[in-house]
Amino acid sequence: MSDPAASLWNNGHTTPFVELDRADWAALAPTTQLPLRETEIVQLRGLGEPLDLGEVTDVYLPVSRLLNLYAAGASQLHRATSDFLGERARRTPFVIGVAGSVAVGKSTIARLLRELLARWEDTPRVELVTTDGFLFPNAELARRGLMARKGFPESYDRRSLLRFVSAVKGGAAEVRAPFYSHLNYDIVPDAQIVVRQPDVLIVEGLNVLAPPTTGHGLTVSDLFDFTVYVDARTQDIARWYVDRFLRLQRGAFSNPKSYFHRYATMTEDEARREARRIWDEINEPNLVQNILPTRSRATLVLRKDENHAVSKVLLRKL
Repeated sequence: MSDPAASLWNNGHTTPFVELDRADWAALAPTTQLPLRETEIVQLRGLGEPLDLGEVTDVYLPVSRLLNLYAAGASQLHRATSDFLGERARRTPFVIGVAGSVAVGKSTIARLLRELLARWEDTPRVELVTTDGFLFPNAELARRGLMARKGFPESYDRRSLLRFVSAVKGGAAEVRAPFYSHLNYDIVPDAQIVVRQPDVLIVEGLNVLAPPTTGHGLTVSDLFDFTVYVDARTQDIARWYVDRFLRLQRGAFSNPKSYFHRYATMTEDEARREARRIWDEINEPNLVQNILPTRSRATLVLRKDENHAVSKVLLRKL
């Protein structure tokens, strides 16, 4: 059976992307100095992700340079448009969307890009917001019968997310987003993330590249200036998910305050079976039905191999 995560690029058809292997991609920024120390990279790693200096230098440093060029180009276009209109409007933030499956490593990539972009002189103020904060609270999800579909598009308050990004993109002095606790697995009442006119806003989440739903003319992806999709074979992502679940079971789930504390006493075999059940019943259907179909909407696709290392980069043709 073919892997749906690979089929788009292996069908022999002409695509709107330029495809580069890792070596060719790394050669695009040979003189750019890495602004991060190895200790900083270790702190940015996700659970079980072997991110190292080589990966950052070869893959993500060129990505950050490309993003910096796109942001500078957007700024120049803004000035030209303002001159054309005869006004002096303030430059609005450059908004980046980062999408991909659960356990594919998109959160690590979003954090890494935030740190790299903040080192470029044109974009010193970079904010990162995840769409977890725009999930409906658990009580509302339970009322709607959606707890088993948490992470699916309908489990998000998409109008609130759209209003938030619209306000940031519109240049509002201060915009607030809900705060999500992974310990509680829920929105924290009265806790907020405050965004104050950044140069760059990164929005990271499962479904951020989704097109408008029927009857709605605008979606959050319409407000992005650049988008990144983190890609890998479905069977690799499934294995990464199970491995991460086992690490959490031995770590964070042991906290009595954790929503998932009930898993802490499972044997390894029991935990592995439970992780596989969650993947098969929730995460893989969401990937196949909702997340993977948005890949072709991305500006940049980072294709990972089984060891989490990026092997191919696909950049949309201009």
